[in-house]
Amino acid sequence: MKDFSFQNRSKIMNQMATSLFDLIIIGGGITGAGIALDAASRGLKTVLIEKNDFAFGTSSRSTKLIHGGLRYLKQFEFGLVKEVGSERAILHKLAPHLVVPEKMLLPLYEKKGLGYWLTSIGLKVYDLLAGVKAEDRRRMLTKMQTLKFEPLLQHDIKGGAIYAEYRTDDARLTIEIIKSAVEHGALILNYCKVNDFLYSTDKMISGVVVEDQLSKEIFSVNGKVVVSATGPWVDELRDLNKSKQGKRLHLTKGVHIVFPREKLPVEQAIYFDVEDGRMIFAIPRGRTTYVGTTDTNYVGSKDKVLTNHEDAQYLLKAVNAMFPSLKLEIDDIESSWAGLRPLIHEEGKSASELSRKDEIFESSTGLISIAGGKLTGYRKMAERVVNFVGKKYFEDLDLKACFTDRIKFEASSFESFKEVKLYKTSIFHKVKLSGFSELTAHYLVENFGIQTDLILKRYEARSAHENPELSLLKSELWFTIQYEMVAGLQDFFVRRSGLINFDIHQVIKWKFEIANECKVLLNWSEDKMFSELQELDSLIQSVQNFKI
Repeated sequence: MKDFSFQNRSKIMNQMATSLFDLIIIGGGITGAGIALDAASRGLKTVLIEKNDFAFGTSSRSTKLIHGGLRYLKQFEFGLVKEVGSERAILHKLAPHLVVPEKMLLPLYEKKGLGYWLTSIGLKVYDLLAGVKAEDRRRMLTKMQTLKFEPLLQHDIKGGAIYAEYRTDDARLTIEIIKSAVEHGALILNYCKVNDFLYSTDKMISGVVVEDQLSKEIFSVNGKVVVSATGPWVDELRDLNKSKQGKRLHLTKGVHIVFPREKLPVEQAIYFDVEDGRMIFAIPRGRTTYVGTTDTNYVGSKDKVLTNHEDAQYLLKAVNAMFPSLKLEIDDIESSWAGLRPLIHEEGKSASELSRKDEIFESSTGLISIAGGKLTGYRKMAERVVNFVGKKYFEDLDLKACFTDRIKFEASSFESFKEVKLYKTSIFHKVKLSGFSELTAHYLVENFGIQTDLILKRYEARSAHENPELSLLKSELWFTIQYEMVAGLQDFFVRRSGLINFDIHQVIKWKFEIANECKVLLNWSEDKMFSELQELDSLIQSVQNFKI
């Protein structure tokens, strides 16, 4: 495994500034990461730059499902359902520790939703389009069977259905793809902002002017083709290129709220209707259950997307209508996240009606932009972009066909989900000696896969007198700085560990100690450490600001 370390930033920047690349990718979310892996593995000299941290935007703020798009059947997008359905199976095979089977319960009520038989037919079509294996195909349930699956449901329920989905961590998925791209020769950096484009004498794009957000150093990166995979920021780069015309983005906001598991103790994931026709997920994850999502038009800051009081109340009302016995209140919510969907604008359509299909745009100066799409379909989106680039600009190279469906991630040497479960058991036997629960083993393996061995090796070498919880957290921090380009507290707490979403109390408890460890490992000054703590405190307040 290559060191993808913060300590190598200067070396990587120097390589970027002194090389000529086939492909420059702007944007380090799931789409850019996928393009980098596809391009590098097929032989293109590839560089990727991201102005914030990897997965900073949409790719760390989704519902965290690799799902088959059941709701798109309502919009008759059968091709999209078929594509993302087959992609689910591929991603589960590539990373069974990270793309985890999750049975979804769909409760059915009289005169509400599609009804029993339409749901049965719809799920049957869904299974066929998505290529679901026989053992995972939908199963229709009686009233008593449904209540046995989920006792919290109301007794006026008519029945239900169980169907197959997959749970993931979107930010972890993005970073593992980026690490795979690095293994295949791509040069990749976070915190590098594109300030301008470079143009050749024939007015075609020939590179980018980049500012390192940490050192403030400015340098140029030269390349034959530039692709913008910047999600909600696609139109901003089109403006910079003076090429925003024709189709444009339509941003919608999706919000999720997080409850302690004891406050929302569902037995399994549930997908249910609300009054306005939307569908809402309630998904158990470790010590929490999270609920989402909303779908509202958005025109605010793209860099600071927040959950507001109205968002939280909408989801709270929905979950209380489904589980009235729980009487959940806004103070029961312990965290939240909000993100943007970069959809293609269609006149006369509401936020929920807009297509999730991806599209490729090319300007007269050669800037290629990709927008739209879904987390689940990232690999096919990447393939389409590289095919487009290869056919138009690199016919002489005779590029290999895409084979990312066979590239295992660094964290995954597992052949099956059964192997993942056995590995979780072995990790639990190790960590329980230090007083950790089975949840800790699941958290480590589902986040880091086989790389958990490296983290535990570091943990075992630390002082036995240190608090075990803090010592393990410091070991995770060391790993993410050394191998995952972590540059600050939010990189670690939000996008590498997910603790800000699913264990915010641990963040609050250990933030000073982790900041001190960062000071040592990242060579911070006192002022830098203070600034990082201030920014983290601001984030902690922002994920709870809807309570005010």
